[in-house]
Amino acid sequence: MKNTAFFVLSIAVNLVVYWTVATWYVRPWLDRQPIARALAPLLLVHALRTMGTVFMIPEVTGSVLPPVFAVPGVVGDLLAAVLGALGLVALSARSRWAIVLAWALSIEGLVDFASALTIGARLEVVARYHLGPAWFIPTFMVPFFTVAHLLAIGQLRRRGAELRAWLRAPGAHSAPSALAGQGA
Repeated sequence: MKNTAFFVLSIAVNLVVYWTVATWYVRPWLDRQPIARALAPLLLVHALRTMGTVFMIPEVTGSVLPPVFAVPGVVGDLLAAVLGALGLVALSARSRWAIVLAWALSIEGLVDFASALTIGARLEVVARYHLGPAWFIPTFMVPFFTVAHLLAIGQLRRRGAELRAWLRAPGAHSAPSALAGQGA
C-alpha cells in the first residue's frame, strides 16, 4: 500500500505543479503567439511518447508486467507519438488535417492515460509489480503530457477560428518559417 500511496501522491503533486506552471507561464506565452506557433510545440512534445514502450521490457521495469496493462499502454503511446508527428507535418503544410489530428491526439492521449490508470488500478500494478525506472513515466511524464493535452485543447477551443483562417490564408510566409517564429 505504501508504494501505491507514494505513486498517487507523486502523480497529484506533479499534476498540480505542471498545471501551475502552465497557467502562470506557458498559457500566457502561447496566447501571445500566432496560433500555428502556439500549437506546434504542443504537437511536437508528444513525439516523446515513445518512452511508454519500456513497459514491455522486463529488463527496464524489473518484472514482466501484465500484457493487459502493458500492451494498450505501448500502443496508446505510439499512436500519440504518430498523431503528434502527423499533426505537426499537417500544420507545417497548412493542411486542414492539422485540426483533426490535433483533436485526435488530445482525445486519444487523454483516453490512453485514463485507460492505463484504470487498468493499472484494477490490476494493482504498482503494489504487485516492480516498475523500476518506468515508475517515472506515470508519475512524472503522464502529468506533463496531460497538461500539454489540456493546453492544446484550450488553444483549439479558444482559437479554432484563428487556426482555420491561418490554414486557409495564402500567407506571404511559408508555414515552416511561421512555426519557427520567423513568419506571421
